[in-house]
Amino acid sequence: MRRTLIVLLMAVAGPLAAQQPPKLEPLPEPPPPPPGVADETFEPEVTILKRGEDTVEEFRIRGRLYMVKVTPPHGVPYYLVDHEGNGVMRRQDVAPTLSVPMWVLKSW
Repeated sequence: MRRTLIVLLMAVAGPLAAQQPPKLEPLPEPPPPPPGVADETFEPEVTILKRGEDTVEEFRIRGRLYMVKVTPPHGVPYYLVDHEGNGVMRRQDVAPTLSVPMWVLKSW
């Protein structure tokens, strides 16, 4: 019984595997972006500086500094990020800390 089932499945699978894929058509070109969105000011400007032995990369959007990556010659790079947009940079390591949301569900 088992051999008959295997032979039957192979007989059905053979013609299915021999079928040719359907003829595919190329995708049309994507539409152009809406006016005003194609502005290149959204691209970050990266300035690479050498301060002493450290390599400093400054990331700016529209001329505003929002992140600095400092790569020491021996060690792990670290980031200084302006989270609130007020110009105060705080250190953020490569492995971000886990920020678990904590809400009060029930109290008595």
